[in-house]
Amino acid sequence: MKFMIETSARHMHVTQEDLETLFGPGHALTPKKDLSQPGQYASAEKVTVKGPRGELQVSILGPTRKATQVELSFTDARVLGITPPVRESGDIKGSSPCTLVGPKGQVELAEGVIVAKRHIHMKPADALRLGVKDQDIVGVMLNTDERKTVFYDTVVRVNEAFSLSMHIDTDEANAAAARGEVFGDIVK
Repeated sequence: MKFMIETSARHMHVTQEDLETLFGPGHALTPKKDLSQPGQYASAEKVTVKGPRGELQVSILGPTRKATQVELSFTDARVLGITPPVRESGDIKGSSPCTLVGPKGQVELAEGVIVAKRHIHMKPADALRLGVKDQDIVGVMLNTDERKTVFYDTVVRVNEAFSLSMHIDTDEANAAAARGEVFGDIVK
């Protein structure tokens, strides 16, 4: 059973409190584009993320979350001069610090920058068909024309609210020459 492979570019999630610090009291995210996962969207708002060596513009994904976090590729992290850990989204304890700068203020994050662990979103029915369960670690074969690649250490995330797709970062997509519509298969 093949599934879509999507490239997840650098982005961040914010709390309502941090959003208001960055953009002003009462500010709400402005949905710009729906994402493949139901209820998730890219917003029009962008923030400057600063590290010891550099800075990057980063898009905010909505809706707001219970913790602020920044998800980068290792290439992005080098630009900033930081070495974030590879983690699942939401697992930010002890991760890299940074400064977030918006048009109305800034936020100092003592932790919150990660490189997202590659993962597959799926519904329970998809997991049953694929013979996997939540939090399984699998390999996924990407059948690209120029660089067929197997990405091991891919975490399976199962939830009724998910839509079947795998997320890799821009470094991983470039390594596999994953451009346009790319599909993958679980390798056991």
